Amino acid sequence: MTDQTSGAWFSPGMPVALDCLPCLLRQAISVVKKITGDSGRQAVLLQSLLQQASSLDLSLPPPEIARQMHQLLQQQTGEADLYREENRRQNAMALALYPEIHRRVQASEDPLELALRLAIAGNVIDCGVSDEISELEVAAALEKALREPIKGDLTAFRQAIHSARQILYLADNAGEIVFDRLLMEQIGFGKITLAVRGREILNDATRTDAEAAGLDQLVTLIDNGSGVPGTLLADCSTGFRERFAAAELIISKGQGNFETLCGSSSKVFFLFKVKCEVIARRAGMPL
Repeated sequence: MTDQTSGAWFSPGMPVALDCLPCLLRQAISVVKKITGDSGRQAVLLQSLLQQASSLDLSLPPPEIARQMHQLLQQQTGEADLYREENRRQNAMALALYPEIHRRVQASEDPLELALRLAIAGNVIDCGVSDEISELEVAAALEKALREPIKGDLTAFRQAIHSARQILYLADNAGEIVFDRLLMEQIGFGKITLAVRGREILNDATRTDAEAAGLDQLVTLIDNGSGVPGTLLADCSTGFRERFAAAELIISKGQGNFETLCGSSSKVFFLFKVKCEVIARRAGMPL
């Protein structure tokens, strides 16, 4: 958990590092395999992508590079949402776990801290990092979250959510958004505006996923107008940017949002699991 308050409001985020490129390529290969099971067609698509990707601007943050690579593949295939079934599976998996973990939060001596831990643990559901996440892996991450220390200023987080009247909560992934519901309940649904992606990309949460989690009935639900797997403010809708500017507190879930918002001037608490050395170095957190 990181409190970030300095920098330019329209910060472009962190530029892609050389160490990010293998991960971006792995994502592309995963998408190509979802498009077709034919190895010859896979090779043609990947070769075409690599040729076009050579001209991408590497000063951009990794989520924007990922978006552009996905757009190149979508232009060739016409398929806009390759993760539709995976998202449904992840939501169903999280919803199956929800009643028990909700009971544990309600029975906890410190419901807010436990809900925070579980919301962060839910960030393990990330197809940008791992192609498939099993229910056993998610359950293990949730159990581990009960024991691991929270790296960040929990006291500052408590104070911030207590004093803020308008909170913008930036969702990350399908499935994960179900665990976010635990934290939003402890904060208070009434003062939360939940923002999801404006278009489908990887397994990032859209309105469909927020509705599957039942959150459309509990909070103000908006989308950011963008198909970047992060929150690149320059690419977001005017309405979203106005909400971003007006929010007294912003809770940002996931690495993609961190990669695009680090350096933002608004008060942001970043909640995510550190999954690579690049992010560990930038956030000053252990891997």
